[in-house]
Amino acid sequence: MTAAEPVFSVQNLWKVFGPKADRVPAHKEYADLPADELRARTGCTAAVRDVSFDVRKGEVFVVMGLSGSGKSTLVRCLTRLVEPTSGTVVIDGEDVLSMDRTRLRELRRHRASMVFQHFGLLPHRSVLDNVAYGLEIQGMGRSERRARAAEVVEKVGLAGMGERRPGQLSGGQQQRVGLARALAVDPEVLLFDEPFSALDPLIRRDMQEEVIRLHREEGRTMVFITHDLSEALRLGDRIALMRDGRIVQLGTPEEIVGAPADDYVRDFVRDVPREQVMTVRTAMRTRRRRARDRDRRVRLPRRHRLGRHRDRRPHR
Repeated sequence: MTAAEPVFSVQNLWKVFGPKADRVPAHKEYADLPADELRARTGCTAAVRDVSFDVRKGEVFVVMGLSGSGKSTLVRCLTRLVEPTSGTVVIDGEDVLSMDRTRLRELRRHRASMVFQHFGLLPHRSVLDNVAYGLEIQGMGRSERRARAAEVVEKVGLAGMGERRPGQLSGGQQQRVGLARALAVDPEVLLFDEPFSALDPLIRRDMQEEVIRLHREEGRTMVFITHDLSEALRLGDRIALMRDGRIVQLGTPEEIVGAPADDYVRDFVRDVPREQVMTVRTAMRTRRRRARDRDRRVRLPRRHRLGRHRDRRPHR
């Protein structure tokens, strides 16, 4: 995959629940009906309606919307935890909808990991063994997977807690375990389905900072689902705002706040100070760019660093 090719490419995606669901996207008469009328006439609910977008390598792509907008259904369609009704989903050029069970299992185990709102930790297992669970499913040996888990546990700020049980942790710490479990398999893409919405505001902010830090350090592609506008503006490189199963606007935080596509988006962002978003986003981009530049300098081979140093010495 080249830098210009998207990690995920979604085109004309539909997810319809109900009897004979495939007739809805196939017929314009049904496809254009409002949700209430569609349900009355067909008994179907269109959770995702004709959605198209690309997720670029290394970006944080946020899908935002109110409850019932279709955002959680959408992210589950990316790995077929929910089977789409029609459309295409492609990861690294490979059609997800045509994958057999083996390829689909490989996608979920190795290439795309999900962090859910409900932690789903195994109460009888330690933090380390919870984090290592995905590696265990992959068939990795116990000592190797626990060593890998220990590295990731430290990365997410839980050093020294590896032998605790989930019941001995706070809500924020449990969510860090969930994040570590997703990171342990070293996926290409992290999918977050409203992971912090059940946390207290201060803990939620800490976890947002954790996501920002991990993205700055690793540059991993992330798809983040949220109903929280401030969270979307803090985290997202681009934001897709959903309503009634459709994307009503897709753009950068500056574009969403500074140039709303319609009255719905305008009402959504009306209390956000435009200047504040511009200032904060500019500062964050500068900080990320400086961090990447610093990382490149650190990774230079030793001979290059020595060479630069020698070049600066005055000639005698």
